[in-house]
Amino acid sequence: MREPILSAVTFLPVLGAVVIALLPRGRAALVRWFAFLVAVATFAVSLLLYAGFDAASADYQFPERLPWMPSFGISYHLGIDGISLLLVLLTTFLSPLALLSSWRAVQDRVKEFSITMLLLETGMLGVFVSLDLFLFYIFWEAMLIPMYLIIGVWGGPARIYAAIKFILYTLTGSVLMLVAILALYFQHGAATGTYTFDLPVLAGYVVPGGSQVWLFLAFAVAFAIKVPLFPFHTWLPDAHVEAPTAGSVILAGVLLKMGTYGFLRFCLPLFPQASLAFVPWIFLLSLVGIVYGAWVSMVQPDLKKLVAYSSVSHLGFVVLGLFTLTPQGIVGGIIQMVNHGLSTGALFLMVGILYERRHTRLIADFGGLWKTIPAFSALFMIVSLSSLGLPGLNGFVGEFLILVGAFAWASGPSAAPAAYLVPVLATSGIVFAAVYLLWMYQRVCFGEITSEANRGLADLTGREWAVLLPVLLFIVWIGVYPRPFTGMTEASVQALITQVQSKVAAAPGGR
Repeated sequence: MREPILSAVTFLPVLGAVVIALLPRGRAALVRWFAFLVAVATFAVSLLLYAGFDAASADYQFPERLPWMPSFGISYHLGIDGISLLLVLLTTFLSPLALLSSWRAVQDRVKEFSITMLLLETGMLGVFVSLDLFLFYIFWEAMLIPMYLIIGVWGGPARIYAAIKFILYTLTGSVLMLVAILALYFQHGAATGTYTFDLPVLAGYVVPGGSQVWLFLAFAVAFAIKVPLFPFHTWLPDAHVEAPTAGSVILAGVLLKMGTYGFLRFCLPLFPQASLAFVPWIFLLSLVGIVYGAWVSMVQPDLKKLVAYSSVSHLGFVVLGLFTLTPQGIVGGIIQMVNHGLSTGALFLMVGILYERRHTRLIADFGGLWKTIPAFSALFMIVSLSSLGLPGLNGFVGEFLILVGAFAWASGPSAAPAAYLVPVLATSGIVFAAVYLLWMYQRVCFGEITSEANRGLADLTGREWAVLLPVLLFIVWIGVYPRPFTGMTEASVQALITQVQSKVAAAPGGR
């Protein structure tokens, strides 16, 4: 019998949190090191998933299934495919780095902070590995509480406002999704006689066209808020600005991907006809988000707000790629989820490093940093170029594949003549990204030293090198040789496209 690796990866952080709860409150250094080592151990165990994953298979791998509440069709069902594998690895990779980045930034309630971060990691991993809708919803809701606490307890001056806004937005979407899950459960039971929350079983059921639209909308709003897709994005800048650096890294690196993952895992296979019917609207919102996020980023005086709004733009690209329903677009969307987690996570880490030294995030308070902290400035340049999609770095791979998929969609037989406007307008987002990122970098690192406080800044410490270098390694690796990452997704993506097309064709009036 195969060992329960997924359960080990998912619940190892919880075990670590329980041990930390038993440690003396005054031993902050011990708590920090133990939490960090638990997160590193979780990443090490998760590498077994990559090593044992069969990239040629589209089936769910490392399956675990135990009856939980069988009379209600609820089971403890875990599994991953090429769509979820990279997101699990991204979560376990960023979590120890986020904890390491908080070494100096979090001084109060270190024990509680470490416990909260580890519980958050388990909640995020559970979302990506659950194959039972009831279990998925439990993890989806459970991970909201730790992030709410991270923002509300360890955040900035307006942390309470940002935390409440975050929880209200996400809970609203969650309630809609819960209603849709129950509706799908009862509808499938009435039609087949089998009441179940099992995702592979439900994915084989063709939801009637009339209810498909409403169920799709309920799921889609929940995921759109999490992405966040325009116009559901307004909670994100507040949450990012007020969250501590570690919270911003996890929020941008992992939590936002739960929305795009939800579109891919649930909306497309469960409601394919409705998904195709709403493609023009999804594309419109994605394009608005791409352009709007870039334009608003240009005028931000605060470094952290600039990076936060850039997420709205970059994740618009991801959603666009997923709904092209082309192999290039979906693979590009999945890789771009990972790329955004690495590049934007690194940007938040570097903004946090500056804030620890100057206690300001205003772009106007910097200038000439290349003369005083050249190592930081050099790494900051690489990360900024990665975020804007420079060839040879990771951002280019995802955006290129998404645009290829968008042009392939626009060339399809059912596309309207004006369909080419979609990839053309999306491409403008790359131009705008270059504008706001390079202009920001010029004002922060080049020119004369505009503030005397910047002359005595210390360059990167050993701990900060340890945080940044692993991220930079993957930024370059994916940019130069993406095959080990894209190759893991291709079989699952092709199976998803085939499933959607066959269900649409089999439905009454299908094509």
